[in-house]
Amino acid sequence: MQYRIAAYGEVRDENGRVLLTRRKRAGREAGPWHLPGGLIDHGEPPKRAAGRLVGEHTGYEVAVGAPLEAVAVARRGVHTNAIVYAAEVVSGPEADFAEHEAAEWVDPARAAAESHSPFVSACLGLADDRLAGRVDKAPQEARPVPPTKAKKGRRRRGQRFGAYGVVADGAGRILLARIAEGYPGGGTWHLPGGGVDFGESPRAAVAREIYEETGQEALVGDLLNVTSFRHRRAIGPEGYPLDWHGVRAIYSATVPDPSAAVVVEAAGGSTSESRWWDAAALDDLPLSAAVEDALQVVDLKNLAAQA
Repeated sequence: MQYRIAAYGEVRDENGRVLLTRRKRAGREAGPWHLPGGLIDHGEPPKRAAGRLVGEHTGYEVAVGAPLEAVAVARRGVHTNAIVYAAEVVSGPEADFAEHEAAEWVDPARAAAESHSPFVSACLGLADDRLAGRVDKAPQEARPVPPTKAKKGRRRRGQRFGAYGVVADGAGRILLARIAEGYPGGGTWHLPGGGVDFGESPRAAVAREIYEETGQEALVGDLLNVTSFRHRRAIGPEGYPLDWHGVRAIYSATVPDPSAAVVVEAAGGSTSESRWWDAAALDDLPLSAAVEDALQVVDLKNLAAQA
């Protein structure tokens, strides 16, 4: 199985039309519509990749805004996690920007009626069986792990997409999971979450991971942020140095009927314990960078009101 990470730009004009691309086919029917975007480079922040790729595929320079959604497509042994960002035109387009592609402002109704990619469906809010979304349809395959071999003279590379939740209950407490010793960040309190399984959507992954790490049935809400980090000298599972690139989709989540947190997943995993914490207690805890980042953009009181 192969795992990839992609970034796309949702660009609309003042009339609500969407900027889409499709292949030029001399003497043949035009191909399906695509959102401008594609695979991110190793170590490249997804937001930066979205701006670069929209420019490469359409000729427009765009300002990339907040992430709108994270979706996934699994096909022929390849699972692609993709972040769709809001974007606005700054300038362009440049002439002859792409030899084999044509970009066009397309009315959403027309795009929906014509052949289009599953990422266009995600942009337009259309149901599409090609988009991953059901845990029970995912084969029991291992999640992406760091490679064990690399060409001589080259540092091994690893890339991983994860989905995490900022989870609150009606009392305004936050649910955290402690990273087991022996894992990166061991001993720190982290957001419950983890890698997306093959054929699984990021949203489904958040709900599953929250249950496995804390025993709580959570309702997953909005996508809050997407963060990216690169650790050029991480240590792989066999003790070798690794150039590691991680991307995290962070969601809000609530637990309407909370109980004492307990780790449900099998012993020996990356979570040693889990617990509900009052906001006032967080200052005295060793927190992961992901928790610190999340608390900058989340109001726990407002989130608690939704539980």
